Amino acid sequence: MKNVLVVVLALVSLSCQSKQNPETGAIKSKEGDLKMDNKKMETAIFAGGCFWCTEAFFTDLKGVEKVTSGYIGGKTENPTYREVCTGNTGHAEAIKIEFNPDEVAYEDLLEIFFATHDPTTLNKQGADVGTQYRSEIFYTSEAQKSAAENFIKLLTDQHIYGKNIVTKVSKASVFYPAEDYHQDYYAQNPNQPYCSAVITPKLDKLKKNYKSKLKQ
Repeated sequence: MKNVLVVVLALVSLSCQSKQNPETGAIKSKEGDLKMDNKKMETAIFAGGCFWCTEAFFTDLKGVEKVTSGYIGGKTENPTYREVCTGNTGHAEAIKIEFNPDEVAYEDLLEIFFATHDPTTLNKQGADVGTQYRSEIFYTSEAQKSAAENFIKLLTDQHIYGKNIVTKVSKASVFYPAEDYHQDYYAQNPNQPYCSAVITPKLDKLKKNYKSKLKQ
């Protein structure tokens, strides 16, 4: 586990910075479903700032079948990006990861999650400020809840960050997929200024440190 924590330290300084608002004309999306048709598959939901970033970090991991950007944790039904950006919906930008636990453990996903954002800043990642950018783990089972709490305790006991971890662990509520133009955003827009300046360097370092965990 020591090597895991060293990697987390190496990557945490590259937390996401501010992104520009994309084009207007968002289309409302339907409710997401936490249950998977394939009983072998499981779902993990993480909020760690800009979902353009978090989506890109998990897409190429072995065992990950699909990553969807969306909104969760608030009270507004079928929220739009514009609504979430006001900070009034209570929702966080998040990603839903559909993964095969026989190929990638939930603990491995937690490792990547903590390695790719700053869990010590409250409602803030880089220059992105607001409750929609909070650090939060939404568990879909009691096993996930226990794993998340234990991982946070480990990081805390080892004083990895030098600050208190503010990441919340909450039971998953309805996950609302984001508008289509947010899905696979980095893959579709690698040369967009925010993507090339912020996501690419961090993704390159992630691939270097976690090469064995990536799809061939």
